[in-house]
Amino acid sequence: MQTENVGIVVSADNGTGVLHQLTGVIAAHQGNIESVAILLNTPEEARTYFEISLPGDAEALAADLRALPIVRGVEITDTMQRIFGKRIIIMGGGAQVGQVAIGAISEADRHNIRGEHISVDTIPLVGEQPLAEAVRAVARLPRAKALVLAGSLMGGEIEQAVREVRAQGLLVVSLNMAGSVPEAADLVVTDPVQAGVMTVMAVADTAKFNVARLKRRQF
Repeated sequence: MQTENVGIVVSADNGTGVLHQLTGVIAAHQGNIESVAILLNTPEEARTYFEISLPGDAEALAADLRALPIVRGVEITDTMQRIFGKRIIIMGGGAQVGQVAIGAISEADRHNIRGEHISVDTIPLVGEQPLAEAVRAVARLPRAKALVLAGSLMGGEIEQAVREVRAQGLLVVSLNMAGSVPEAADLVVTDPVQAGVMTVMAVADTAKFNVARLKRRQF
């Protein structure tokens, strides 16, 4: 049976077991929850966003959710995957992050015009522990496909974090910098603008660039 990916926002009373009741209705419709986010959580109301792979009618699911006494409203939406698509995260020193973003945004625009959906997120961040924590957190971000580390010196705990997220399937690109992070990354690029361009090319379905086929990984 063909499935459809849908987004559903449910506004409901807040309290113990609310999520259990909502997911029970979704399961009864054979829906597979691929992503869930709590958009609002106050004593009076909880608003929850689901992305669901659904074999049946989304309107039928919405009707059964609305029938629950705890539910105040249900909205069927497009999924974040369709709207914002794959995410590229750039973190490190502000100047380098900005230069990588120039390349990534320019290249993403080229592919998005051709039907791709790629978004770019940045966070200027310094310090070994904050950066290591942020690197590990990228693996928990929805739709994150690649991480670019942009700085002048990164190593130690950051290197270990890079190896951990790569083992979880995240592509990691590093600027050519001092420290041990370049040794742990999938790809090392000296020019920050080019690093942004190559990262987008690596995750875009509309590009022919494949990191696994490169004969060298430093440029």
